This record gives sequence, C-alpha cells and structure tokens, in this order.
Amino acid sequence: MSSLAVRKAAPAAGTTSGTAQGPPLRRRIAFVPTLTLLLGAVYCLLPVAWVLIAATKSGRELFSTFTFLPGTGFAENVKDLNAYRDGVYWKWMGNSALYAGLGALLSTAVSALSGYALAIYRFRGRETVFNILLAGVLMPPVILAIPQYLLLAKADLTDSYASVLLPLILSPYGVYLARIYATAAVPSDVVEAGRMDGASEWRIFTRVALPMMVPGLVTVFLFQFVAVWNNFLLPYIMLSDDEKFPITLGLFTLLEQGANTPALYTLVITGALLAVIPLIALFLVIQRFWSLDLLSGAVKS
Repeated sequence: MSSLAVRKAAPAAGTTSGTAQGPPLRRRIAFVPTLTLLLGAVYCLLPVAWVLIAATKSGRELFSTFTFLPGTGFAENVKDLNAYRDGVYWKWMGNSALYAGLGALLSTAVSALSGYALAIYRFRGRETVFNILLAGVLMPPVILAIPQYLLLAKADLTDSYASVLLPLILSPYGVYLARIYATAAVPSDVVEAGRMDGASEWRIFTRVALPMMVPGLVTVFLFQFVAVWNNFLLPYIMLSDDEKFPITLGLFTLLEQGANTPALYTLVITGALLAVIPLIALFLVIQRFWSLDLLSGAVKS
C-alpha cells in the first residue's frame, strides 16, 4: 500500500512537481490565433477610425492637431460638400447606386441562370465551360479593362452608363458561387419530380429551384454590389464626363485637385466617410434577410 502511494505521488520524468502540463500549454497555444485576429482587426479598423475622426476636423485642424483628436468642423464639412459644384457629390453617389444596384441585380440574375444550368444539366463541354469560368476568376481585372474599352469603343458606347454596366453583368466568381450553391441546395429528385408533373424547365427554375437558391444569390448580390461600388479602374478608363462618374472616381478627382487647393482635402475625407454608409446599411439589411431566409429554409426542410 505504501509503495503504491509513493508511485502515485512521484512526478513524471522531465516534469516539475506540482505543475499541470497540459491545460496551460493549450491555453497558450489558443491565445496565439486570438492575438493574431486582434492585431488584424486593429490593422483593418485603424484607417476607418482615422477617416471617422478626420472628417470632424476643419481644414486648419486637419494639419495642426493630433491625428486621433476629434475636431469641430464636421457640420461645416458636410455643408461645403453639399455646396461644391452645386452638389455634384450626390450626383456621383447616385451614379454609384445605379452602377452597383443595377449591375449587381443583372449579374446575380445571370449568375443564377448560369450556375443552375451548370449544376443541373448534363451536356458536352460542361466542365470545359466551368474551367474557363474558373480561369476568369483568377484573371486580374486590369488585364480585361483595355480589351473591354476597345470593344465598347467599336460599338460607340464609351463615356456612357452602358460602358460601365455591360462589363459587370457577367461575373465569373458569381457564376462559380451560384453553381456550387445550386449543386448543394437543389436536389436532382425535386427537379425530376417537377418534370414528371409536366412543369416546363423555366417553371421548375423559377418556382422550385430559385427559392432554394435565394440565400446563395443574396451572397452573390452582396459581393457584386460591394465590388461595383468600390470599382475604380473600369470607370476611370471608360468615362470622361464627370457627371457620369461614380463616387470613387469623383473623390479621386477631388483628391487630385487638393494638391493645388488643400481645402478640398476635408471634402475628400468627409465624402469618403459618407460613401461608406450605404454599404454598411446594405450589409445590415441583407444580413437580416439572409439569416431569416436560412432559418425559413431550415424550418421548411
């Protein structure tokens, strides 16, 4: 009995008596990804905090006060932004809403049709088409910008709203997401049952498959809307009339003029802050719809 007690009390070889080896080590290891995520969050949010604070400063305060010290000129900055060139800033915002809203809707519709067809139908060359789309996902947009400009110039469509909208309709990444989601969300048995009931392919798609694909298509719409809203290169190449500029290109022109007129820097910063608000609002609305739709789908299943 005494020898058994001694063996239980003796520490393991290579360890120190009275210390627990497993849990503290695991806690230290788990702390590393948490710290990494916190550092990444600070890195991403620091520019946002700078814009938020800088937008409250007047032109004099912007260059003379501490970087993260709030100012007193936000209302005056918004007033000056509204008055600049008879409110051209809001024209740019409207253009961005048109490009992003209509472009994202059209792109989502094309992605839904294409993704559903690639997921459900079996035809020769299907995988080849899908692989070409994957290559389009990996291709940088800068490579396509000049060929797109030359094609639209041949059609005399440059410097028009269509010159920005047309290249955005087909999104390889949107088609890819739609196909992956349709494969997982639309059972082939349901499609076959619809065919046996005499429903047309279009009716099966609109009445059966499309409601099942809505959560994935909402994601496609959100990604495409944000991408178009933040797009700079395509409008920069296609447009010359600043009345058709989106907000990104409009703020860029203001920033260029700020090199000669420093007072415009406050307008650029305030405009950048206001330009983020529609994206935040859209994300909050769509996130709620997305969650509700996923929940309803789970209840129905």
